[in-house]
Amino acid sequence: MKTIALLLLSNIFMTFAWYGHLRYQGFPLWKTIVVSWGIAFFEYCLMIPANRFGFAAGWNGFQLK
Repeated sequence: MKTIALLLLSNIFMTFAWYGHLRYQGFPLWKTIVVSWGIAFFEYCLMIPANRFGFAAGWNGFQLK
């Protein structure tokens, strides 16, 4: 359950990182890049432990993807 919750939160963060710039087109490009990478950093902070927990529980890479 912990793996699923972390992966779900990870995907939500990545959705904001990738599609958030489409909504806020008035921002300068450099700010958009910094904010997107900042969001992606937190996405990775959730995804890596989720994959480690899932792999330790017997899930394979296809299931974790």
